[in-house]
Amino acid sequence: MTATSTQKTVSIKSESLSDLGKAAKELLAFCDGAKVLTFSGNLGAGKTTFIKAICKELGVEDLVSSPTFSIINEYRDSKNVPVYHFDFYRLKTTQEAEDTGCVDYFFSNNYCLIEWPQIIESLLPDEYVKVEITNTNEIRTINATLIYRA
Repeated sequence: MTATSTQKTVSIKSESLSDLGKAAKELLAFCDGAKVLTFSGNLGAGKTTFIKAICKELGVEDLVSSPTFSIINEYRDSKNVPVYHFDFYRLKTTQEAEDTGCVDYFFSNNYCLIEWPQIIESLLPDEYVKVEITNTNEIRTINATLIYRA
């Protein structure tokens, strides 16, 4: 079993949709170079909405939408560098995820924004950011942890 050590954590509050850009900017600064981010939260917590704000901060002008059926969406940032958006909600096994080629993306040194990551946690690189979103009375709490597996 791989040991997990937490390097640092941050909690970000967003009280409205107009706050999400600021929250996205704060999260990206917190990432300290880590480009693989996983997003967990109940249905409707705002994972895709927050990923849209992150993509905007990265300079993505493409339409950002949940890749629920395609599994992977590719966007381009302002420098034409790919940003990958995954949604593993419909997959049942780690092998199904591996069959998408996701591991190559995770190690591409490009941003990988991953919704419903539970099934692929064993495939993630040693360093990634785990983001958990809760939404209570229209206030989003975004808890992020920089994970380093030694």
